[in-house]
Amino acid sequence: MTTTGRQQGRTALVTGGSRGIGRAVSRRLAREGALVAVHYGHDAAAAERTVKEIETDGGRAFAVRAELGVPGDAATLWSAFDRELAAYDAGAGPGLDILVNNAGITLPRPIEQVTEEDYDHIFAVNTKAPFFILQRGISRLRDGGRIISVSSAATRVAYPAIVAYSMTKAALEHLTLSLALQLAPRSITVNTVAPGFTETEINPTLRNPQIRQALSAASVFNRLGAPADIADVIAFVASDDARWVTGQWLDATGGVHLGL
Repeated sequence: MTTTGRQQGRTALVTGGSRGIGRAVSRRLAREGALVAVHYGHDAAAAERTVKEIETDGGRAFAVRAELGVPGDAATLWSAFDRELAAYDAGAGPGLDILVNNAGITLPRPIEQVTEEDYDHIFAVNTKAPFFILQRGISRLRDGGRIISVSSAATRVAYPAIVAYSMTKAALEHLTLSLALQLAPRSITVNTVAPGFTETEINPTLRNPQIRQALSAASVFNRLGAPADIADVIAFVASDDARWVTGQWLDATGGVHLGL
């Protein structure tokens, strides 16, 4: 089966789309023909690099800047999206077909070490921001659209060392269920994709060889996931091939913890 052109004529927004899993998703959707808005918060160079990579591959993309986790972040993001989309293609209109909630931060601390400031910040970025981005984005989504949120396997297995992070992702998963039911009459699917241990910058512990080996061994394939592994799953959920899949939690962990 070829996937070339299956997103032709569609517009996608990938939050946190300039690095890691988001970068891989942006590149994959663009390769399938979508016009991709690559969102970033601070690293303009990374966003422009991702856009250039997409263009070099023959795709179309533009960067959108909005810091998440601060007051008014959703309004800022959509204003930037409208402005940059109009500048890129005046005839494109303000509509959207695919929204990937990927942006997030981690907090590798057990409950005893989490401050109120830590807690408020991680929930602001990982939970509050996507909630209000979706609140303002639902009316922009065209019928038949796709919403995909990136969660974590940590919501299904106890990881006390990242308890606050896991809680933020669990909240997103319930949002998926609610929106899947609400938006079904418009043929909009809403799903969650949950990576496991993946080779990204969000996990600085991977620099430790012993930790790296242990996390690799958690997968039945005895390796860390690559961003492209996750992007391929998200691309499927974003396609018409997944039109009959909604309200689901898709395990994209490489079989982490299948055995004892």
